Amino acid sequence: MGNKQRQGTVYVYNRTREAFVATEATVADSYVRRLVGLLGKTKRWAKVGTGLWIVPSRGVHTIGMMFPIDLVFLSKEKEVVHVEEYVRPFRISRVSLRASSVLELPPHTIYRTGTKVGDQIEISSLIPSKETPEQVSSTGD
Repeated sequence: MGNKQRQGTVYVYNRTREAFVATEATVADSYVRRLVGLLGKTKRWAKVGTGLWIVPSRGVHTIGMMFPIDLVFLSKEKEVVHVEEYVRPFRISRVSLRASSVLELPPHTIYRTGTKVGDQIEISSLIPSKETPEQVSSTGD
């Protein structure tokens, strides 16, 4: 995945279950963003469709958080390699050596979407291409 897709906001789609896991996930791909994560966020953040994609990461903690979260651990190929549901504040997740990134999601997202180990996930930018339909389908008369 190129850096262009990792900037800003992305959507997360479970191709195996044909379900959106998050429609507005923020990308934490810098040291500071990964360090801060969801610290300081309130329960209002944890609404359906939100998420935080931590890249790279093999494990996370919920020390200092105010609400529980679901965790989805992804391989480099975006395959689900581990899940943890309803991780309460002040806990440390398992470290997965197979994971290259972790999705932090509102509680019950894993259950709601049916996400399981082995599922294939698609993560892509919400920002549309700058090409217009005319540029794409131009025939050059």
